[in-house]
Amino acid sequence: MSVRVIVRTFSELCITAGTVIVLFVVYVLFWTGVQADRVMGDQIDDLHDQWAQGTVAPAPGASATAQPAPYRVGRPFAVMYIPRLGFTWNKPVLEGTATGTLKKGLGHYAGSARLGQTGNFSVAGHRRTYGDPFKDFPQLRRGDAVVLTDGTTWFTYRIDRGPYKTVPSDVEVIDAVPRKSGYTRPGRYLTLTTCDPEWGHSHRLIVWAHLDSTQPVEAGEPKALRR
Repeated sequence: MSVRVIVRTFSELCITAGTVIVLFVVYVLFWTGVQADRVMGDQIDDLHDQWAQGTVAPAPGASATAQPAPYRVGRPFAVMYIPRLGFTWNKPVLEGTATGTLKKGLGHYAGSARLGQTGNFSVAGHRRTYGDPFKDFPQLRRGDAVVLTDGTTWFTYRIDRGPYKTVPSDVEVIDAVPRKSGYTRPGRYLTLTTCDPEWGHSHRLIVWAHLDSTQPVEAGEPKALRR
């Protein structure tokens, strides 16, 4: 085999490898985001339809009078708004933090408190890929509002500390009273978690907040969402 053939073959292999890499980058940066945005939009639309009809489905096995119904794994139950990240920023919150769940929106840590209840309502989200829900997480500051609704009530939390950097094994961050949050007694808290660095997962960024106010949805949007 001549040197020219070897060089040509090697060049073609490099071009092929480069094309595959480019396509993979496009898939990661663009296509997963397009798919995730569509899926999250559908999740929010479905929730709004259920809320409008008063037909939020109970968990399997729950009686018709069971109150409140357990969250259903992999299913949305609330919508989150963070004005600091943009007044058009809104994401569905689903039960669980499995990989498949986090491709559809934000995930509620199973076992942490329910929305608005005493304890620590803890939520995880991707920093990058699958819609980049927490891409701008480092911009969050003390006093920022995090607003959620379950279709009947608006819950406005106010950030007290963060973003705090830690390691994935630091599971204390979602304790009922997180030791490093500054809280010293039981309350109605919110924890948000995401990966750090932006394209890695060696660390976690954490934000802690307390429940500042609630109001029924019939009263209109809370002040934090008004432009």
